[in-house]
Amino acid sequence: MDALAAGIDAPHVLDQATIAAYRRDGFVKVPEAIFAEAIAAYRPEITRLVHDHARNAKPLETRDTYGKAFLQVSNLWETSDVVKEFVSGRRLARIAAELMGVDGVRIYHDQALYKEAGGGVTPWHCDQVYWPLATQHTITAWIPLQAVPIEMGPLAFSVGSQRCRFGRDLTIGDESEALLARTLKDLPIDESPFALGDVSFHSGWTFHRAGANRSTMTREVMTIIYVADGARIGVPRSRSQEMDLQRWMPGAKPGDPVDTRLNPLVYSSRE
Repeated sequence: MDALAAGIDAPHVLDQATIAAYRRDGFVKVPEAIFAEAIAAYRPEITRLVHDHARNAKPLETRDTYGKAFLQVSNLWETSDVVKEFVSGRRLARIAAELMGVDGVRIYHDQALYKEAGGGVTPWHCDQVYWPLATQHTITAWIPLQAVPIEMGPLAFSVGSQRCRFGRDLTIGDESEALLARTLKDLPIDESPFALGDVSFHSGWTFHRAGANRSTMTREVMTIIYVADGARIGVPRSRSQEMDLQRWMPGAKPGDPVDTRLNPLVYSSRE
């Protein structure tokens, strides 16, 4: 793959207003964060891997709420050099680092989220409930592989909710959707379509959801979760966090830096 032509390493200059918005609101959408050429180059391989994984998926109507939200495949970069090249791109990694105000970022893991036509809502949740990480410096890049109109279920954010303490122990599902909808009702919700090339970045503690896919097409999204270089592993507080520690940071233990073979450094301002 011609990474140079696709522009996945080309720098993107963030203005101070964008950085301030992320730190105030817990998320920000960055227009033209990824080039159309990059999406065209890497989308087929990501989609192929998702479809391979989905061959044995249950019919949509027989799944639970979370299962109806999307087809989910994690760490595609481990099985595909093409996806590894995409996930390792410096352009998005640098944006993530600059939004958080850190010198560098490592990969925590990647995740493809394909919401099928007719797929249900993605319930309210925050991501870091699953992560045994002793840092606030985590961020997810949500990368649509096509334009996402409202009827397709774009990601929606509770503005400023990264400062909320309630709900940080709720895993995603019917309970989180009901309880958080009530808890967050006084905060603004940002739900807007994504143009091709838009990428949103949200903090690990920012509450977010997505509507059902009412279109006739699959909503194809790739995500990359970054953690600040130098961050350390926390003590797991749940079975989910224990599983994350074993899967995404193999051989490491609480107190160790997040720097296993599955957590490559993908951007450093010092290099």
